[in-house]
Amino acid sequence: MVRPAAGAATNCAARQVAILIEIWCIIAEHSGFVGAWRLTGVCKAARQGAIQWLRTLPGLVVFGGNDGSDALVEVLKLNLATLGWEPMPSLNIGTYDHACCSVRGALVVFGGIGVMEGDEFPITSRVGMISAGSEVFTKLPPMPYNEISGAAAIAVDESVSAAGQVLLIGGTSTEPTGIEGFEYYADILDTVHLVDLATGVCTPQAALLSSRVFFAAAQLPDGRVVCAGGYGDDADLKSLSSAEIFGPGTLDGAWAWTRLPAMIVSRVRCRGCVMSDGRFAVLGGETGDHDHRTLLPWCEALVIDDGGHWDPLPSMHAARADFACAVVAGCIIVAGGDYLSSAEVYDEALGRWLRLPCDLPNRYVTRRMSLTGMTMQGIGSAFL
Repeated sequence: MVRPAAGAATNCAARQVAILIEIWCIIAEHSGFVGAWRLTGVCKAARQGAIQWLRTLPGLVVFGGNDGSDALVEVLKLNLATLGWEPMPSLNIGTYDHACCSVRGALVVFGGIGVMEGDEFPITSRVGMISAGSEVFTKLPPMPYNEISGAAAIAVDESVSAAGQVLLIGGTSTEPTGIEGFEYYADILDTVHLVDLATGVCTPQAALLSSRVFFAAAQLPDGRVVCAGGYGDDADLKSLSSAEIFGPGTLDGAWAWTRLPAMIVSRVRCRGCVMSDGRFAVLGGETGDHDHRTLLPWCEALVIDDGGHWDPLPSMHAARADFACAVVAGCIIVAGGDYLSSAEVYDEALGRWLRLPCDLPNRYVTRRMSLTGMTMQGIGSAFL
């Protein structure tokens, strides 16, 4: 019997190790985010395979906010392979209560409240974007129709525009003052505009059934858009429980808003996302009116069936409002909120929330943080 040469044996062993790591990488992919991290404790090959897959995941991006005295410019990304927060290029100007979404692999920011000028925090009409591989935020044509804050932005799946199109929904255009406990909700909007990012042209769409600001919104897998909660145009500024959906609604194919069943709990400054099974989840927020608010850990999910209905979801470990939220690999990740630095993850397969060991930096643990979270498929390899 001829023994293989030492070099050949070494190469064979190396190939076997590489194959084993690839197998564990595939197992991690089918285990989801939480399952992949659990695999890192099985053995060395399992850890390498799981980390290899985790590095392919997009990160949770948080930016802007208010540190209690002024708007922030910092941008951070949570690396899901290391569970560490990494700095990214800063915004050109501080902002909070802004709208944002991911468009063609780029992060786009709309409006928001800017750096304090005198005794006022001005609402802006600016639009900014950072593309994959870029090291700076670039200015896009501003929105011509209004300054806006507290709105929702939903990317439209299309290919006709040069830079993409976004639905900008609801919000307010009333400027706040610098007074503690200021009110700036008097002009709450029911408007919906289709914004072309290349030109700044805003095309009016069918108006919301209810005016809304600081509400939850997301796009379903079939393209329809759901909105829920927020403050309405009620003079007492009470949180809303109502919900509505934007989709084909007439014989000529025109899209319109249709009322949905009300949520179990009224809420404002909550977050919304679409789970892997297609349900629209609404998380946390505040309930009550502007003067008597209660932070919520409670979550619920809309099942789109004949008429739709809401089911309770397990509560978060912490009550949160104005927090970052994103869906990735069968999980919902949340971070921060008023006076909170903690992060946690909801594993859909387990049906439970788990705490994450990746608190936000201290400067984000402040009132009216208004962080915005989303996942982006690698905003440039320099930031991975």
